[in-house]
Amino acid sequence: MKIEPMEKQKYELEFIVNTSPKILYNFLVTPSGLSEWFSDDVNIRNDIYTFFWDGEETKAKLINKRKDESAKFQWIDDEDNIDENEDSYFEFKIEVDNLTNETALIITDFSEADEMDSAEKLWESQISELKHILGL
Repeated sequence: MKIEPMEKQKYELEFIVNTSPKILYNFLVTPSGLSEWFSDDVNIRNDIYTFFWDGEETKAKLINKRKDESAKFQWIDDEDNIDENEDSYFEFKIEVDNLTNETALIITDFSEADEMDSAEKLWESQISELKHILGL
């Protein structure tokens, strides 16, 4: 009997991160910035990011970026092929509110329905670490 993988659901989380978009962007795309809050270590080669968590490595390709505005990463499968599934990316967007001048970080990601709470809590924990590093 073949078990079909569960379909992942897209979700967005928004966090107020009151720092300049330029500073925040560097924490979202540079290996040194990402390794301070997102994963244990990060290497990059030809827009392929290798993320290390607890001795395991996962790869993603930076497929779209706008300086100081956004970065979109597509996960790479175990055979080093870009995962073409619609639900296999994560994205960071930086938006500045024109009225309040607050900087928001909007994260788009995917999770299976029964793992949504833990996925959101993981992002909240990671963003809390990012804010701590930024002195916020």
